[in-house]
Amino acid sequence: MKIALIGYGKMGHMIENIATKRGNEVVATVDYVSPDAKYIVKSSQEGADVIAQVKPDVVIDFTHPDEAFNNIKAFLPLGMPIVVGTTGWTSRLKEVEELVKQNDNALFYAGNFSIGVNMFYRIIENASRLMAQYDEYDSAIWEAHHNQKADSPSGTALDIAKYVMKANPKKTEIVVDAFHTQPKPNQLHVSSTRVGNVPGTHTVFFDSNADSIELTHRARNREGFALGAVRASEWLYKGISSGTLPKGRLYTMDDLLSE
Repeated sequence: MKIALIGYGKMGHMIENIATKRGNEVVATVDYVSPDAKYIVKSSQEGADVIAQVKPDVVIDFTHPDEAFNNIKAFLPLGMPIVVGTTGWTSRLKEVEELVKQNDNALFYAGNFSIGVNMFYRIIENASRLMAQYDEYDSAIWEAHHNQKADSPSGTALDIAKYVMKANPKKTEIVVDAFHTQPKPNQLHVSSTRVGNVPGTHTVFFDSNADSIELTHRARNREGFALGAVRASEWLYKGISSGTLPKGRLYTMDDLLSE
């Protein structure tokens, strides 16, 4: 499989290394600032021009939240399936879904590509469903990442919040800001810390007067994220090229892990 890698920071380098070890070929590394990228571009359209030139089988985007939507919009008409690991753009998910349909292409996105994290989602959903039966337990989410991360809360934390709310109908509103008044029972607090070189830590709290339960996923490094992104790319390319996956729709880790 030939890959065009958009975003050549720490994650981009790790994805290239893992993809190559798995027998894939990275035919282009594209970035706005990284000096060791093969192609330095100034806009999403310039990035699209590079992709059109090198003709990859799949495009992997790990760039910046401010760039992700414009990249998606520029790349979709080229016809190559796209895997997006950039977070912070999903407020425009409906627009992206429509663009994918219009261009008869396919896009795979995830707030976190780690297999372990996606197993964690399922554990959290089951735990939240169990704890929702007992009114004395409240829940909250906390996450920590390195100080180079451009968005907060993390896409993973917001995904976790959705799983909590799916299983606990008493929680209907996500709050990511500091509280200046007493929180309402329906509010789910998602708090963030940015410090040092933390790859990613996510904790869900279930707290009562009598005791507290904490469930934590702690990434040791970025390898799990990179490996998951490469696996998703292989799965998407194989499915689209063989016709077993239809074009014109979005895919997520739920689709990959349900097989």
